[in-house]
Amino acid sequence: MENAAINLTQAARRVQLLRINGYSATANRQSLVTSCTIAVGGYDWLIEVFPAAYYHGTSSRNSGPYIKLRFTLSSDGERTVSATFRCRLVVVDDHQINQTAPSASSSFKEVIVTSIFSNGQPKDMFLASRSYASDHGFVQPDDSLLIECAITVLLEAPVNGTSAAPPPTSVPAPLSDLQKHLGEMLTSKNGADITFLVSGEPVAAHRCVLAARSPVFMAELFGDMKEKDSQSIEIKDMEAAVFRALLHFIYTDTLPEQDDDVKAETMAYGLLEAADRYGVERLKLICAEKVHAGISVDTAAMALALAERHGCTKLKARCIEFILASQENFHAVAATEGYKLLMDSCPSALNDLLVAVFLRYKLTAL
Repeated sequence: MENAAINLTQAARRVQLLRINGYSATANRQSLVTSCTIAVGGYDWLIEVFPAAYYHGTSSRNSGPYIKLRFTLSSDGERTVSATFRCRLVVVDDHQINQTAPSASSSFKEVIVTSIFSNGQPKDMFLASRSYASDHGFVQPDDSLLIECAITVLLEAPVNGTSAAPPPTSVPAPLSDLQKHLGEMLTSKNGADITFLVSGEPVAAHRCVLAARSPVFMAELFGDMKEKDSQSIEIKDMEAAVFRALLHFIYTDTLPEQDDDVKAETMAYGLLEAADRYGVERLKLICAEKVHAGISVDTAAMALALAERHGCTKLKARCIEFILASQENFHAVAATEGYKLLMDSCPSALNDLLVAVFLRYKLTAL
C-alpha cells in the first residue's frame, strides 16, 4: 500500500459565477464598472468587472472594447497573499454550465492571472473582446453574459507534514490620512504663503506643496523667474474653479467631487489643459481618460483639438477612431461647431484625420 501524500502547501479554492445582465446596453459605457466582494482563504477579494474597457495591447482573438476584470485584496492589514484567478466565458444549457458556446469553433481558453497581492493594489485581466463574446455565442438569450471565475489562494505552509499554526492576531495600522490633512490645510489656508489671483478671485496656497508636485511651480516659486519673490501671482487664461480643482488634486491626489456629469466632463477639459500647463502628468492622464469616456458626436472634434494641443497621443487616436467608426459618425461630427473650431485652430489634427479617412477609403477600395 502506498504512503499517503504529505501536503507541502495548503490552498483554498472557490469557483464563482458572475453575471452581467443587459449586456448589450453596456457597449458604449466604457466608464461603467460593477463589482462584488467574495471571501476565499480567509481574505476578502474585490472583483470589478468593466464590460467595455479600452484594450491597450494586442490580441490574437479580436480587437475593440474588452471585458476586463480587476482583482484587489481588500482585507485589512499589510500581509501579502499569493493567489491565482482563472476566468472564462461560459454558457448555461439546461441549467448546466458549458464551456463551449453554440457557435464557437472551439472552447474558450481560460485567462489566468497569478500574482502576489498586497492590500489595495489591483491586478487587471483582459478576458475577451466584446466582439468575440458576441460572435461566438457567449451572450445568453436573455441578453446576459456569464463569467466563471476560479480563485485559488495559497495558505500558510504546513511544517513537517502538519498544519501550520494560525498567524498571531495583529492590529492593522489605520489607512494613511495624509491626503485628508493636506486637503484640510488647503481649505483652512493655515500657513499659506502665496496668493494667486485667478479671474479676479484670490486663492491661497503653500509654496512647498506646489513646488513638490509641479515642476512648473518649482521653477516659478524657487527658481530664477520673477514670481520667486512675489506674494501674489496672477493666473491668466484659466477659470477660478479649474485652478481650485488643480490645487485640490495637487494637495490630495484626487479630483473634487462633481454633482453633475456634464459639469464633470466640462471640468475634465479645463483640468487637462491646466495639468499640461503645470506639468502634473498623472492628472493629465486621468483627465484624458475622462474626456475619452465622454466622447460623442457633439464632443469628438473638440476632444481631438484638445488632444492635439496638449500632446495626448492616445486620446487623439481614440477620437479619430470614433469619428471614422462609420460614415454617419463622420458626417455628424463634421456638422458640429467643434469641427469648425478644429479647422480653424488645429490644422495639423485635421490633416491627420483626413489622412486617416483617405487610408481607410483606400483599404476599403482594395
